[in-house]
This record gives sequence, C-alpha cells and structure tokens, in this order.
Amino acid sequence: MLKVTIPHLGNSYIPLSALFREVGLEVILPPPISQETIALGAKLAPEFACLPFKINLGNFVETLRSQTIDLIFMAGGVGPCRFGYYGQLQQEILRANGYQVDFLILEAPKTHPRELWEKLKKYLPKHRLTDFSRALSYAWQKAKAVDTFDTLANQIRPLEKKPGATSRLQKKFYHALNAAVLHKDIKKIVNNALQELSSLSVKTEFKPLKIVLLGEIYMVLESQVNFKIEETLGNMGVEVKRTIHFSEWVFEHLLLSIVKPNWRQKQFLLAKSYLDNFVGGHGLETVAHTVDAAVNNYHGVVELAPFTCMPEIVAMQALPAITKDLGIPVLPLIIDEHSGEAGIRTRLEAFVDMLAYRRSRSRGGELLEVVSRN
Repeated sequence: MLKVTIPHLGNSYIPLSALFREVGLEVILPPPISQETIALGAKLAPEFACLPFKINLGNFVETLRSQTIDLIFMAGGVGPCRFGYYGQLQQEILRANGYQVDFLILEAPKTHPRELWEKLKKYLPKHRLTDFSRALSYAWQKAKAVDTFDTLANQIRPLEKKPGATSRLQKKFYHALNAAVLHKDIKKIVNNALQELSSLSVKTEFKPLKIVLLGEIYMVLESQVNFKIEETLGNMGVEVKRTIHFSEWVFEHLLLSIVKPNWRQKQFLLAKSYLDNFVGGHGLETVAHTVDAAVNNYHGVVELAPFTCMPEIVAMQALPAITKDLGIPVLPLIIDEHSGEAGIRTRLEAFVDMLAYRRSRSRGGELLEVVSRN
C-alpha cells in the first residue's frame, strides 16, 4: 500500500486522513509539532522563509527519519504569497539532504478541475470517480464537524464554571471523530459532543469580551504554533470568533473558485477604502474582517502573522487607519521560531485588560468582571 504523509495544519489531519484512507492509501502523520520540529526546519530552510514553511519542512524530515514514505501531499497556490512555491522548494531541499521522496502538489483547480483529477488518480488505488466522491463526502462531513464544534467551544469556554471543561471535551471529541469510520457514527459523535458541550455549567451573568481572530491561515489554525491562542483567550474570559476554518477554506478554493470566480467581491467591498488589491494569502481577508469586526461592534481584533509574511505585512499597514476611523483596537502578533509563550501571553493579557477598561468606560464607568484563569 502506498504510504503518504501530509504537513500538520490544525485539525485538518482528521478529514484528510479519512479522505486518503478511503481511497486506499496508508496515511503516516508527522509527530506532533515541537521545538525540535521547528529547529529541524529552520536549519534546512532559507533564512528568511516564513515559519509555516520551516515547520512543514520539519514535519517531513521527522516523518522520513522514522518511516519509509512514498509520497508527500502538499497544497499549491498562485499569486503574491510564497505558499505557491512551498512544495517545489521543499522537495529540492529534502532531495539535497538525502531524502528521496516524491511530492504531489495539488493546485486549486480553478477552471480546469479535470487536470486535478488526472493528477490525483494515478496515485489512488481506488480511483473511480464514485470512490473518490464517497471519500470526499466522508472527509467533508468530518471537516464540518470539527469547525462546528470549535465554533461552539469558543463561545462556551469563557463562560464555563469549571476551568478546562470545554478543552477536555474538545480533546475527547477530536479523538472520537478521528476514529469514526461510518457516516452514522460521525453524526452520532457530533450530536453527542455538541449536547455535552451545551450542557456544561456556565456563568449566566458574565458578559465576555468578544475578539475576532484573523491573519495568515497556518498561524490561525495551528494551535501548536500560535500557543493555543483560542484556549488562552477563552480562559481570560474572551469569546473568540475565528475567521478562518478549514472546511470554508476548502470550499472557497475547490468549489467557489470554479463556479463563482468573483467570490471575493464582498471582501473587496469591505476593504476597498484601505486596500484595493488582492495581495495574496489572507491579506485582503485580514483587512475586510477587521472592518467587519468594527461594524459589528466587536471589542477588538488579534492578527496572527509569521515573520516575513508578505500579504500580512501589507495588510498590517492598513490596520492603524481602520482603528483610527472605526475605533476597533487591533493587536498584531508576529511569530517566528524565536517567539515564546510567555511573551505572547503577556501581550494578550495587556490587550484584554485594555479592552475591558474601554468597555467599562463606554458603560459609564461600571466595572465589569474580567477573569484570568490559568
């Protein structure tokens, strides 16, 4: 059986593992991301490559050291973001260091979806369209389940009476969902998990601060790299609205890009006063969602970006003007291999304290509860 691996990207391993197993491939996941992973990638990567590139490379090296891998699946891309070069450059670096492995780089199909299918099917033992369609349906069900649960978890966590209860349920849910092999099992697991989450004892009088979390997709989705920022903020009494979800990203790039080429029109309209061009990555979305957060009366915005990320650097230049015009505070966090949890947490605590003070002032000086639970 063909052995394949993929880089870590949040909980995308749950639907992707299901997809590849359903089409007859053996999936070997990289070890969990650690400081060793980052150090390995940083050692082999160009100095000014962004952090996601280095971590992906570290993922592959750690996997290849312990397993015989036939194929690496890697997404591709076009536009100003350097993500489109990841696969080709990573393959060259690995081969130059003695790792002989093939890459299958999956580009967004745009108006030529058949090209994607022709590239894929020669590697798939089960390559009938019906087999692949069934596998996609199975993986999609899991991807949507993860995003649905995470959205509710971010609403419940700041209200929980027993610290850590939401996170424990979240971990249990991920494990059960990853192990599920039937559609009916997935549905049952999701329904039970959502019911358990909704049944947690919560503080009904507490009104949490509401923060929008946005930025570069890898930094937003990968909790081992962003220092579990959603959980950290939730434990500080903050309700987090994440603007990027894996299922939505797949839907936009694999479907909307084909059937609705102007699917970014709403984002262009929101951002046009501050950014009037597509700058690659999630730069346009960062500006648009910041404007949207202000219009919808969120208390603040946290932007996550890897050091040297060109789209986010461009977007970052527009954010002070949005703050000045619309009054929405923004905390940009630039993360690289030298960033530490203590420094990130200190900045988040200061930002949350400032938002709480602003809210209390806006309500005539009434002091509202802000909690910080370690």
